[in-house]
Amino acid sequence: MSDDAMDDWAAAMAEQAESEENDGNGEAQVAELEELTDSGNITNEEKRRLDTILDIPVTISMEVGRTKINIRNLLQLNQGSVVELDRVAGEALDVLVNGTLIAHGEVVVVNDKFGIRLTDVISQVERIKKLK
Repeated sequence: MSDDAMDDWAAAMAEQAESEENDGNGEAQVAELEELTDSGNITNEEKRRLDTILDIPVTISMEVGRTKINIRNLLQLNQGSVVELDRVAGEALDVLVNGTLIAHGEVVVVNDKFGIRLTDVISQVERIKKLK
C-alpha cells in the first residue's frame, strides 16, 4: 500500500475508534429521517430528469404459480402433462416488474386476448420493507 492510502486508512480507523468511544457501546445508531411528502411542485430540471426515465423499458410478467421438480421429471413432460403449482385455483396472480412484485391481479379476456385486472397494488413502503 502507498503511504497516502495508509494515511487514509489510519485516519479512518482513528475516526472509527473515536466514534466508538463517544458512543460508549460501539453499536450502530438509528438515523432519524424525514417522512417523504409529495410537495407537488417540481422544478423544470426535475421534470426533465423524470421525463428521461419514463421512457426506460421494463419487463412486466404475470406469475400464475411456481413449483419445483427434479430434472428427471422435467424431461418426462410432454403434451398433455399437468404440472401442479403452489396456488389454489382462483387465487390472485402476481404481477412482477423486472422480477419485483408490484401487484396482484386476476385474469380477464378482452377482445379474445388475455389481460390482467389489478386487484391489489403493493405500496412503495411495503416494497421497501421487503428489500430489508
